[in-house]
Amino acid sequence: MIIILIGLGVYSLYGYLRLETPPVEEKIDIGPTQPAFVASSPGVGPDEILIGSSLALGGHASFLGTQYFHGAMCLIRKINDEGGIHNRKIKVIAYDDGYDPPRCVANTNRLIHKDKVFCLFCYVGTPTTVKIIDIVEENKIPLLGIFSGADKLRFPFRHYIFNIRSSYYQETNAAVRYFVKEKGLRRIAVFYQYDDYGFDGLKGTQIALQKYYLAPVATGNFIRGTLDIEEALDKIRASQAQAVIMIGTYSPCAKFIKEARARGYNPLFHNVSFVGADKLVEELGDAGEGVLITQVVPPPTERILLPACKQYSRQLARYYPDDKPNFVSLEGFINARILIEALRRTGRDVTREGFIKALESIREHYVGIGTAISFGPSDHQGIDDVYFTEVRNGKIQLLYK
Repeated sequence: MIIILIGLGVYSLYGYLRLETPPVEEKIDIGPTQPAFVASSPGVGPDEILIGSSLALGGHASFLGTQYFHGAMCLIRKINDEGGIHNRKIKVIAYDDGYDPPRCVANTNRLIHKDKVFCLFCYVGTPTTVKIIDIVEENKIPLLGIFSGADKLRFPFRHYIFNIRSSYYQETNAAVRYFVKEKGLRRIAVFYQYDDYGFDGLKGTQIALQKYYLAPVATGNFIRGTLDIEEALDKIRASQAQAVIMIGTYSPCAKFIKEARARGYNPLFHNVSFVGADKLVEELGDAGEGVLITQVVPPPTERILLPACKQYSRQLARYYPDDKPNFVSLEGFINARILIEALRRTGRDVTREGFIKALESIREHYVGIGTAISFGPSDHQGIDDVYFTEVRNGKIQLLYK
């Protein structure tokens, strides 16, 4: 069963959803209930397990939130249609935070204290998610599957937080290595969002450049949720940077690139995975040719070679026929694979600590993307791979892994 509650905004993911104030849920019949049951952990019932999510389902980053959620939910809905995990359906409550940290904090508190979810899953964004770290640790609730590569979510080690994707430090390190070693460039600038996300990418770039005794020749920033990129563009253009590493969302990054090209400034542009590659390419149009994007999952078009991409494309078409395969929702799909595997390993007697131990038991686990996912008692990052892609003729093509 799936419940989606979208703040006070009107947003519908499914035909059966009805929104009011406060939101009213409509339920899918999941059959007869089990006999009297005593919960072993919050959010665990006789025939369902309750999962909570806060992500951008509306606003300027809505493509990221909706696609991440759809990717995860197309697999969860399939599993529910087949009877669930250990005879329990996965019931999801998702709140829209609009990529706004205070709303994410409020949503998370509501999920934990009012909805009493078992775990948190499918969060989107660095500025939002880093603000709930203390809440997660104080309430001893697992958080799995975050669309963020932030260092704060990885170090120091956090018992309750599991990152599946590679970090921004790993992405920016790959970009710097490519520019310096492969292209022989020395003048590299950084365009970044002025918040925890941008600061993390900026720091990762600085650390990577230091390995080559370099530093950014210029930095320029913009405020989250705006398209005010002109000052940053003027500053970076004046530096004559040969390459620009970009830490932002799709619309401001697209505007920066288009305006730069319109002014005759054509350095190499690189974006990290959070940009939302498919939406970026859509907004760039012809200006996207040659733009580089690091990814943390393979191209979803690799469905002939990679089983997960084939399975993902099939389930996405089944449950969200209006969606096109993309990097963001594929990552959500992979996250759901890990969530479901951990619940399977936890067994029928579900506890939060048992779930954490089940996650930590996942080692060299292949989910069909050509690389294994591994966790451990002191290692809560599942994947370290970075995929380098380039926009060619309006398509995102894999350069190398």
